[in-house]
Amino acid sequence: MNWQKVLHSSIGKKLVMALTGLFLIVFLLVHCYVNANVLFSNGAENFNRAAHFMGTNILVRIMEVGLFAGLLLHILQGYRLELKNRAARKSKYAVKAGGATSTWYSRSMALLGTLILLFLIIHLKQFWVPSRFGGLSEITYGNQPYHDLYSQMKEVFSQPWVVVLYVLGCFSLSWHLLHGFQSAFQTLGWSHSAYKGLIRSVGVGFSVIVPLIFALMPVFLYFGWEIPSGGLTLLF
Repeated sequence: MNWQKVLHSSIGKKLVMALTGLFLIVFLLVHCYVNANVLFSNGAENFNRAAHFMGTNILVRIMEVGLFAGLLLHILQGYRLELKNRAARKSKYAVKAGGATSTWYSRSMALLGTLILLFLIIHLKQFWVPSRFGGLSEITYGNQPYHDLYSQMKEVFSQPWVVVLYVLGCFSLSWHLLHGFQSAFQTLGWSHSAYKGLIRSVGVGFSVIVPLIFALMPVFLYFGWEIPSGGLTLLF
């Protein structure tokens, strides 16, 4: 089989989009679980410990490289598919079907993806770059120094425009996932009628709950809200 020809075909591009998309979905789940600690009254230590583990563990760092590669590939393939679909439309229909044949978010994946990309660039500049290349203050737990990423989050989210930006970014992510989650399973042939309903339910639940938790983090930190608990149990 000529894999190069397969990967450059429309089906191959969709397969790459599906596989990289599922990889990013797993990352979102882990990232959400770790970051959700900031919602709790005593979650700062758990969050900083988890961030330290993610930043120093060699296996996680290797996976981080794969994550960036998968993200870039997902973005490039998405734009290539969008450009190809536009080029295929040689003439516009006199009457647009609109929502009669597809949902708004399935027709706006490129726009939503662009908004998410802009949000991601700002997010990396504010958190990932300082945590990997210095610039963060330190805090000590049991004589062990840790980067105080929690204080960085509080400082960043003290600005109303940043909070609004992050909430809008999470909204875009939610709409993007509503189509992308189910589309990935369908492309990979995992949407059999016997469990298609289950995949749809899980997809909708994931697309709403995970972005909602991400959106609540800047809102909670801005208003100083806390859930009275010791945070989530983490194995770090």
